[in-house]
Amino acid sequence: MNIERAPRIFLAEDLLIENWADIEMYFSHLENINLDSAENLVDFLRKKSELDAVLEEDQAWRYIHMSISTNDEEKRKRYTHFVQNIQPEITLAEDRLVNKLLSCEHLETLKENEAYRIYLRSVEVQQQLFREENVALEAYLGETAQQYGAISGAQTIEHEGKVLTLQQASQLLKVQDETVRKTVFEKIANRRREDIDKLNALYSDLLQKRHQIAINAGLENYRDYKFLSLNRFDYTKEDCFNFHEAIAELVVPLVKKIQAKKLEKMGKTKFKPWDLEVDPEGKPALSPFKSGKEMLDGTIRVFSKIDSYFADCLSTMEAMGHLDLESKTGKAPGGYNYPLYEIGVPFIFMNAVGAQRDLVTMVHEGGHAIHSFLTRDLTLTGFKNVPSEVAELASMSMELLSMKFWDDFYINRDDFKRAQLEHLQDILKVLPWIAQIDAFQHWIYENPTHSAEERVAFWMKLNQRFGTGLTDWTGFEDMIAHSWQRQLHLFELPFYYIEYGIAQLGALGVWMNSKQDYEKAVSDYKAALSLGYTVSMPKIYATANVKFDFSLSHLQELVGFIEKEIEKLELTN
Repeated sequence: MNIERAPRIFLAEDLLIENWADIEMYFSHLENINLDSAENLVDFLRKKSELDAVLEEDQAWRYIHMSISTNDEEKRKRYTHFVQNIQPEITLAEDRLVNKLLSCEHLETLKENEAYRIYLRSVEVQQQLFREENVALEAYLGETAQQYGAISGAQTIEHEGKVLTLQQASQLLKVQDETVRKTVFEKIANRRREDIDKLNALYSDLLQKRHQIAINAGLENYRDYKFLSLNRFDYTKEDCFNFHEAIAELVVPLVKKIQAKKLEKMGKTKFKPWDLEVDPEGKPALSPFKSGKEMLDGTIRVFSKIDSYFADCLSTMEAMGHLDLESKTGKAPGGYNYPLYEIGVPFIFMNAVGAQRDLVTMVHEGGHAIHSFLTRDLTLTGFKNVPSEVAELASMSMELLSMKFWDDFYINRDDFKRAQLEHLQDILKVLPWIAQIDAFQHWIYENPTHSAEERVAFWMKLNQRFGTGLTDWTGFEDMIAHSWQRQLHLFELPFYYIEYGIAQLGALGVWMNSKQDYEKAVSDYKAALSLGYTVSMPKIYATANVKFDFSLSHLQELVGFIEKEIEKLELTN
């Protein structure tokens, strides 16, 4: 598809944002618009939406370039300059515009439209939370949190004469030779040990500043602040606690059962930390592709079998250079799809090393990307900025919808079935981790004055609740005690994690529907994503023909379904 940026109606076409002065006039113009009619109000919102899109896209590119090259000082400076010097001014001006908007007498007419009602609900929370004294703190956090990427991006080991990123090294934990696995694991552990204290200090600094933001806003803790700022209108902290309990009761025993089978096949009573990723039947690690290009081409073919539009989305991104897929030294860890609201074509960043997990990441981020394309023509930028529970429904559903076509990567039928089986087992395995990370954050921010020792003690308590107890960490106790440090979200995106669990349940519902009528499930999925954030989350889920429900009874139904699907694959594999 041929995509070009739409002509601007408000900002200069050749605008370059180097300093606040370059954009100040646009905020002044909006402040001076007379909102004496419904027409002027709509004009105000259209202009503000364009300004939002341009500013968010400018910051996005700075972040993307920095995360691709964390050791490039110039790129880091450009991003830091934005969050330190431009963003604080934007925040102050934005608050003035929010106050202007919410005092408009024609607002009630606008609220008759559900899309605007949803949007204005978020704007009202923004006004409620704003405190001028938090502007500098937010700027500090925006810059400081990025240290995590720099620290992690610099972590490498040397093995057999080669320098490997930890993502590349982790592939060797799948080889059958236990001596190699043990050696590599020890090297990874030793490298991580070098940064334990540094990451502990960074996290303590971040959480203290976050707590101060909450206190400044008149709230008891940062958890309560974040629930509001993340627009969690459709569920409560008690729902999260119920989710934790349901996972501990239903999923942890099933994961333990799967792991016990693996141990039996390996002839062991307990895993060593370097045994967790190896195939128990002596098979080599799945390797669906050899290069990022091969992975991308295969994913485009897979997407074309689901819906030709999905394939066109990825092809467009490739043509526009909106992809950086392979792991390399100096690159931040992880993967993401970054929406670019003005052009409407997002950017996918990831660290592929040829693993099956990379294929899952590619289709996951591809699901996010398709979501961006499907919402690009919505009227306001705010309509496109969906809650994470909806964004992750897009990505996790795509993982499962694409799974029946992974034979494009696996000519060998056994490998194809094995890839599906591993993915379903991984879904079950990650649900306790999601619950653990979320429970950890609730405690962290409810107890902001805790010590590093208390933090470790609580994390270990959670390990007992959500772990299986089938791994012997002797000699590596510090690795399990600080395993939370591997989770980027804790540092850069606080409280963004339970969404993966909520969305995973929705995605399992989409997949369950696809087993009955694949084309309808895909059609419902597209219809739901196309809504953006113009209706409530439960309505979006309902449009996808799934429940927005993470209760024990609903989880029981979904866990029973996935367990049966795993049993089918085990019988045919």
